[in-house]
Amino acid sequence: MRSTALALLLLASTATPAVAQQVPPPVAMPGDGPEDAKLKTLFHESDEASLKRNPISGIFRGDLRYADRLGDYLTDANINAERAASESDLTRLKAIDRTKLTPTDQIAYDVFQNQTEIALRGLTPEIVALTIVRPIDHFFGYQTFYPEFASGTGAAPFKTLVDYENNLKRNVEYAQIMDRAIVRFREGMKAGVVQPKLVVDNMIGQFDNLIAQGIEGSVFYAPVKTFPATISTAHQTRLRAAYAKQVREVILPAHQRMRDFLSKEYRPAARDSVGLGQMPGGPKLYEYLIESNTTLPLKAEEVHQLGLSEVARILREMEAQKTAAGFKGTLPEFFTYLRTDKKFQPASKDQVRLGYEAIGKRVDQRVREQFSLIPKTPLEIRAVPAFKEKTEAGGSYQGGTPDGSRPGVFYYNSYDLPSRYLWTMETLYLHEAVPGHHFQISLAQENAALPAFMRFGGNTAYAEGWGLYAESLHKELGVETDPYQRMGGLNDEMLRAMRLVVDTGIHAKGWTRDQSIKYMLDNSPMGKTDATAEVERYIAIPGQALAYKVGQLTISRLKAKAQKDLGAKFDPRKFHAQVLDTGALPMPVLEKKIDTWIAAGGK
Repeated sequence: MRSTALALLLLASTATPAVAQQVPPPVAMPGDGPEDAKLKTLFHESDEASLKRNPISGIFRGDLRYADRLGDYLTDANINAERAASESDLTRLKAIDRTKLTPTDQIAYDVFQNQTEIALRGLTPEIVALTIVRPIDHFFGYQTFYPEFASGTGAAPFKTLVDYENNLKRNVEYAQIMDRAIVRFREGMKAGVVQPKLVVDNMIGQFDNLIAQGIEGSVFYAPVKTFPATISTAHQTRLRAAYAKQVREVILPAHQRMRDFLSKEYRPAARDSVGLGQMPGGPKLYEYLIESNTTLPLKAEEVHQLGLSEVARILREMEAQKTAAGFKGTLPEFFTYLRTDKKFQPASKDQVRLGYEAIGKRVDQRVREQFSLIPKTPLEIRAVPAFKEKTEAGGSYQGGTPDGSRPGVFYYNSYDLPSRYLWTMETLYLHEAVPGHHFQISLAQENAALPAFMRFGGNTAYAEGWGLYAESLHKELGVETDPYQRMGGLNDEMLRAMRLVVDTGIHAKGWTRDQSIKYMLDNSPMGKTDATAEVERYIAIPGQALAYKVGQLTISRLKAKAQKDLGAKFDPRKFHAQVLDTGALPMPVLEKKIDTWIAAGGK
C-alpha cells in the first residue's frame, strides 16, 4: 500500500525474507515447453524491473547491484511505475496458455496472477489517495526498520569500503523520504484523511528516542564503531568523520523536522477516532485490506463472527488446562494468576535468552519426525534492539541468506521484563523460529527452482498462517507438556482469534482502544502491556492481523481433509513438504495444490 518494497519487507508482521545473490536468468527444467519458457522469462523480467524500482528489496535479498540507493518512495512517479508494471505483467501473463504449462508452473502462474491482481487493486487512484497521505505509522514506518537496517547489525552489509559509502548515500535518501512524508501528510490534512492521534503520539515517541541518541550514540553512527580488517586506518578515520557529520547535519535534522511537524502541525489535525470506519473512504479501504491480507474475499462481519466462535472454543480448552494445573478459582482468576505470580516472570534478560536456546535444542531433537525438508540457513536468537523495543512485537523473525553469510534471526522482546511471561516462550519459538517462519522463509528462498517472486515474496495469510499452524505441532515436537506452557500456546491461539474480533470491531464496528484492550484482557491471560501494543498495532495497520487465523484455519482444514481422505497413507512429512516447497501461496492456490496432491494418493 504505502510502497511495494515496504510491503515486501514487512510481509509477515515481522517476518522478512532474504537471499544471497542476484537471481540468474531462468533455465529450462525437465518437461518445460515453449509456454513455460515464456512464463519464466516474464517472472524474471518482472523481478529485475521491480528490483530497479525497489533497491532496498534487493539489499534484503543480498543483491547489491543497486545498493547505492534507497528508492524514490512516496513520489507519484513511483506509484505510477508500480501500477504500469502490474498492468503490463498481467497483459503478458494472459498471453500465455496456462493449459500447456507444467504442474509446477501452473501453480506459479496462479500465484503470480493472484498477487498481481490484488496489488493492482491497491494501486488504483481511489486506494492510493487513502494510503499515500498516511505514509508512515508506528509499526510500518520507515523509521521503524531503516535505522537498524543501516546500523551495521541489520540486513545492509558492511564488509567493504563500497558498503560504507553506499550506506552514506542511502541515508541521504532516507532523510529525503522523511521530508516527502511530511508533504504527503499535509495532503492528507487537506483531504481529511489523517492518522489517529494515538498513532501520531507513538510516532513522536519513536522520533524522540532516535533524536535522544545524539551523534556517536546514534544507530546511524554505529557502523563506524567497528570495521572489518579490509578497511584501512586512513579510511576508518575519514568514515568516522563522514558518518558523524551526516548524523549531525542530515539524519538528526530530518528526524527533528518530522518530530516537530507531527507534534505542532499534524497532531492537532489528527483524528480522535481509531478505526477506518470513521475516516473518509475508510470502509472501502478496509474491504480491500481484508482481501489483500487474507487472500480471500471475506466481509468484515463474516470475519468477526468467525473470531467470536474461535474465542468461545479456545476458552473451553483453557478451562481444561486450568483444571489440569489444579487451580481452584475461575478462569479470569487463573488469568490474573498467570499475569501476576512472580514465578512466571523472568528474573533477567539472560534467563530469557537461555530459555529460548534450550527450547530450540528440544525442538531440534524431534523436528525430523514431522519434516523431511530442513533449511540449510542457520538460526540465531537475539534481543530486539532497545531503541524500538517499546512498540515492537513480543517476537519477530528476519530471514537469513542460503549461503550462510547472514543467519536467520529470531528476535525476542525483553522490554518491561516482568510482562515477558515464561509460559509464553515455547509457543513463541515454534511460531517465529522452528518450525515456523525460519522454516517457511528459508525453505522458499533456498529453492532455486522457484521464480524469485515465490522465493522472496508472499502473502501474510500464508506466512503467518503457517507460523500459527506451526504452534499447533507442539505435541509432536515435545513442547507445551505442562499446563502452563500449554496455556501459553492457547493464549497465542486466542490472541489470533481475538484479532479477528478486535480488528473488525475497531475498523468496522466503531470499537474504541480501551474497549478493545478490555476484550483482550477479559478473554486471555496476556498482560496489559502486550494487549495495549496489540490493539495499537491493529489501529496502525488495519487488516494485517486478520491473516494469521484465516491462514492457520485453512492449513489445518486441508491437513484434516488429507488425513481423512488418505487414511494410513497420510504422512505429515509429505504434507508439510507440499505446503512449504513452493513458497508462500495464496489460500485458493494452496487449497488447489493440496487437493491435487490428495487426488494423486499423497505421494
